[in-house]
Amino acid sequence: MSPRIRLDVSYDGTDFSGWAVQPGRRTVAGELLAVLERLFGTVEGLTVAGRTDAGVHATGQVCHVDVPEDRWTVLAPALVHKLSGLLPPDVRVLAAAQVPAEFDARFSALSRRYEYRVTDAPHGADPLRRRNTLAWPRPLDVERLNAAAEGLVGEHDFAAYCRRKEHASTIRAVSRMDWRRDPDGTVVATVAADAFCWSMVRSLVGAQLFTGDGRRPAPWPASLLTRSARADEVVVAPAHGLTLVEVAYPADAAALRARADLTRRRRDL
Repeated sequence: MSPRIRLDVSYDGTDFSGWAVQPGRRTVAGELLAVLERLFGTVEGLTVAGRTDAGVHATGQVCHVDVPEDRWTVLAPALVHKLSGLLPPDVRVLAAAQVPAEFDARFSALSRRYEYRVTDAPHGADPLRRRNTLAWPRPLDVERLNAAAEGLVGEHDFAAYCRRKEHASTIRAVSRMDWRRDPDGTVVATVAADAFCWSMVRSLVGAQLFTGDGRRPAPWPASLLTRSARADEVVVAPAHGLTLVEVAYPADAAALRARADLTRRRRDL
């Protein structure tokens, strides 16, 4: 059996058309596959924890791939260093390690954690932060943001915040949703869940920003959870403020398999 390799990946999503391979477009998976195939000859089953959209960044992305055993034996000791010399500067592999065959980067994940960075400074985003920080034109109240976030934690049908895919559930369990203001004045949202549907994180952020600047009441974002279809009045926050910062997994092979089996089941409230 081919060794299964876990790769921990970081990238600046600005110049990528998202994670997934797309003909004629530059993507993170496309760049990574090209280099892996150059080193290993053939690779199979590149699978990612979260398929980030165009412009979204990652500091804690995780993927797995199956590689030939003979090449892994040779390359393993210096693989991260070799990848650093072959990959473009806006994508890095931070770690590479063999994992049990039961490990599935997507289905074995217990949770995914994102951060969204916003500045309400009058001058806008710092030039060195402009690629990963949204400039918001109105002052933000962190207390109001946290009041809005509180009602979004828990297991709910997030249909109002998702771009629906046919036959796909929009029920998700959000374990964390909160805001802080860092010492430099940047306002940062942290949101964690077992999984997210398409555009969900940026839609949640967009709704709360309108409460944080006073244009919507704090209970408004949670009130939309009664909807069975996407809420057109919710603005999707721009992609560049969002970063995938962590994916968590069970510790042992049996738990990895059990988690994958559970994740594959369609859920209902």
